[in-house]
Amino acid sequence: MSNTTSPEPSFRDSVDIMFNRAVALMDMPLGLAEKIRVCNATYTVRFGVRLRGEIKTFTGYRAVHSEHMEPVKGGIRYALGVNQDEVEALAALMTYKCALVDAPYGGSKGGLRIDPREYEEHELEQITRRFAYELIKRDLIHPSQNVPAPDMGTGEREMAWIADQYQRMNTTDINARACVTGKPVNGGGIQGRTEATGRGVQYALQEFFRHPEDIKAAGLSGKLDDKAIIVQGLGNVGYHAAKFLCEEDGARIVGVIERDGAVSCASGLDIEALKEWIAENNGVKGFPGADYTADGASMLEASCDILIPAALEGVINRENAGRVQARLIVEAANGPVTAGADAILLSKGVVIIPDMYANAGGVTVSYFEWVKNLSHIRFGRMERRREESRNKSIVDELERLSSDKGISWQLTPNFKEKYLKGASELELVRSGLDDTMRGAYNDMAEVWRARSDVPDMRTAAYLVSIGKVAGAYQAKGL
Repeated sequence: MSNTTSPEPSFRDSVDIMFNRAVALMDMPLGLAEKIRVCNATYTVRFGVRLRGEIKTFTGYRAVHSEHMEPVKGGIRYALGVNQDEVEALAALMTYKCALVDAPYGGSKGGLRIDPREYEEHELEQITRRFAYELIKRDLIHPSQNVPAPDMGTGEREMAWIADQYQRMNTTDINARACVTGKPVNGGGIQGRTEATGRGVQYALQEFFRHPEDIKAAGLSGKLDDKAIIVQGLGNVGYHAAKFLCEEDGARIVGVIERDGAVSCASGLDIEALKEWIAENNGVKGFPGADYTADGASMLEASCDILIPAALEGVINRENAGRVQARLIVEAANGPVTAGADAILLSKGVVIIPDMYANAGGVTVSYFEWVKNLSHIRFGRMERRREESRNKSIVDELERLSSDKGISWQLTPNFKEKYLKGASELELVRSGLDDTMRGAYNDMAEVWRARSDVPDMRTAAYLVSIGKVAGAYQAKGL
């Protein structure tokens, strides 16, 4: 049953509520807790760009939440709803997210109040370069101090413009490419970055379904295959998560929610075909072989096993939380479940895999890209052929022994080809991401299972993350 007797907490309030809930379970000095909670600094910039014969003024932000480790890390989003409170809340989440997955960064976030769909590409480049200029000259974009990445409304293109702007302003910085991550591969990026957050959601679910006790806690059974999933938002994160879960894990994407409504199909939607339809028709309406509803938000309350909100914050709130039927919610977006909704869902026994963990794939692979930029060599370049040579020696010896001894056996079809192939950069990135997501899940879930005073995985994730941040500050002598 929904609770609307008190105001819905804002996104920033929700982050603070969840932080305070975790700190209450920790033996930590109040002063240190407050130091960790507050945002260190926020820069607001207002700049003008001459467009279409007139000067247009834009407002942007860059918040630095914690410098317990440097550089600080966090995306830049382009949206009309960008404001200081949102950016600071997202920066705080980045601090905790990086700590949870052991990425050696503090938390930061940036935003520009703009609807990118209203501008031509060359206009967006002008705006982006000017915004970047304002941040770069204050070291709010810098390889060793503050490293942005893509977020809602931005992508590889914008990151390439920012990286080029930094290089123009710092011509002798040999590590200039490391000033931003999420770049195109031919511009200093890394294989697997575009898919990273969606891939991380897949790995998170795979790890969840390796633990029978966690599956049981959610009121589910069996494995990931054939689970009915609803995805809210088929942008970069939602698309890749849906694609991998249905193509590689056998799950059914039974519903997709987009700006113009939602489509559903009990036997499962064709995600590739739906993605193409959205690109051509600017929405899901009319997609063949699926039922359409104009009230997309109502699909959040439809029957399914797993709900993946992968777009905006606050889509599950006090008003609709009581009607959500999913037994497991995976927060692929930042803050899609408000603090008020969180309490309602917890009382219903719904298990939530929190955003701090579930969408950490992006920053994890950004970390790999940053390391690649600083080392100036792609992953696998030194060892791949050596690995293939050693594996070939083993296979050749096995074949020789079988021939000399007259042993009648054959290698499994395709074994030789797969075993002899050295790992590519993409395979190494996926391996590193999978290992990171597994390790972080177990750090979080072990606290959840072991402590009776920890009611959910979100609180457990905060406990793990805050503990790591506190340890870093104490090591500095704070």
